[in-house]
Amino acid sequence: EPTEMANREEAEIQISELDLLSSMFPYEEEFAVTDQLAVAELKHYVENESAEMPSSKVQFILNVKPEVSNASMVEFSMACALPFKYPTVPPEITVRSSSLSRSQQIHLNSDLKTYLMQNCRGEPCVLSAREWVKDHAAAYIDKELSSSSATASDAMQSEVTTFTRLWIYSHHIYNKQKRKNIIDWAKELSLSGFCMPGKPGVVCVEGPQSSCEEFWSRIRRLTWKRILIRHREDVSLEGGGHAEIQKQRKFSTLEEKCFDAHGARGNHMDLGQLYRFLEEKGCADIFQMYFGVEGH
Repeated sequence: EPTEMANREEAEIQISELDLLSSMFPYEEEFAVTDQLAVAELKHYVENESAEMPSSKVQFILNVKPEVSNASMVEFSMACALPFKYPTVPPEITVRSSSLSRSQQIHLNSDLKTYLMQNCRGEPCVLSAREWVKDHAAAYIDKELSSSSATASDAMQSEVTTFTRLWIYSHHIYNKQKRKNIIDWAKELSLSGFCMPGKPGVVCVEGPQSSCEEFWSRIRRLTWKRILIRHREDVSLEGGGHAEIQKQRKFSTLEEKCFDAHGARGNHMDLGQLYRFLEEKGCADIFQMYFGVEGH
């Protein structure tokens, strides 16, 4: 009968999606099937005409680290269950994280559900749900939900500016073009700070949050052996006009800093000088974050 046909087709789609997920995320900590029996039943159902419908839904966990600079320590877990009729009906997904308050978690899951209802009908969509979580979930950690309506909180939002300082670490920075980009982009985005080329490479940018994030998104698109945000500082400024932003700055412009390079290629910086420079700017504690030792 037709429903039987449809059921088998849906089951086949579920199995191929599970195969895809396990090939994309081979490690348990990223993707784990919580009920192997349900998968076995589903495979049996697909392969044998006479088999009964499986008795339980396929369930698995996807763990996601979001693509957000300040969320290096945050992980979201997506508990997924595939209804028998999936992908004709959306998957059941619950996102959790120790960094979410209860109200934030409810808000996040209801938005994800809306997204799934609108975008996931008839096509396998666990991966696009994962992308959605990767791109959007971290924002919910900062959304303190007041009982007021969205418009009221948006109005408040406009009065609070965030000043951000990013401490970026790179395995090395030698390339002249990249060094030029760093300086040009900082200038274009009104960011101050400094760049220490060599190995390791250190870049600090400070200014309005959105400009820092734009800078980071451009920088990380370039090819790097390794680049990451070691530390991030965010300060909420009431009213947050230009003067308020200027007051927060520890650097006047963004310049390249070379501290007496030594070493065979002349690119190993004198870290003692970097330490003293940071100390002068009131950022000595950052040295420890970069290099894990007390500088002197």
